[in-house]
Amino acid sequence: MKDIKDLPNFDRPREKLAAQGPEALSDIELLAILLGSGVRGKNVFQVAQGILRKLDKDKGKVDLKGLISIEGVGLAKACQIVAAFEFARRRFFKNLLVVKRAKDILPLILHIADKKQEHFLCISLNGANEVIGNRVVTVGLLNSSQVHPREVFADVISDRAASVILAHNHPSGVLKPSPDDIAITEQMVEAGKILGISVLDHIIITKKGYLSFKEKGLM
Repeated sequence: MKDIKDLPNFDRPREKLAAQGPEALSDIELLAILLGSGVRGKNVFQVAQGILRKLDKDKGKVDLKGLISIEGVGLAKACQIVAAFEFARRRFFKNLLVVKRAKDILPLILHIADKKQEHFLCISLNGANEVIGNRVVTVGLLNSSQVHPREVFADVISDRAASVILAHNHPSGVLKPSPDDIAITEQMVEAGKILGISVLDHIIITKKGYLSFKEKGLM
């Protein structure tokens, strides 16, 4: 991966943001701007890539101790990232999203619509149907052995959630539940009953649209 100094001016993250807006930047480029520079032996893009891997592994949790464990991230850089995430959360996500129907959840799952691998998400809701958590549970082909209730509900229990909505993408673009999709949904509904956490819906999303198990009478 090239150093910033080796890139043409129009392709450098700051210049690119100024010319095209933040939407034009990749996650790595946005993080590179926050980091400012790399360290000896690792350029800023390599450090940013390490942070993204950690965030994916930790299902989006931004933790100071976890960030510091990444090679190239010291206390100062870790604090910058945690502060940026917290500032964004306070300023732009202080009003919790209330879910009344499947369509309400789409803004939280649109980012997986065009992924080339299947991403399985679990969205936690409180008793007022407000979203209080949104996590990637697995990445890859979905089957009932990979998507286990303990992986789905572990963080949901920590959230003290009253209910959850499940979601995953179909890279094929086909908006039709597979036998595994149906089996997973049934398994999660039963597990939720035991835990006292309702599974409200399971949504399949593609670039073409979405399918709600609840709206289709599949649960």
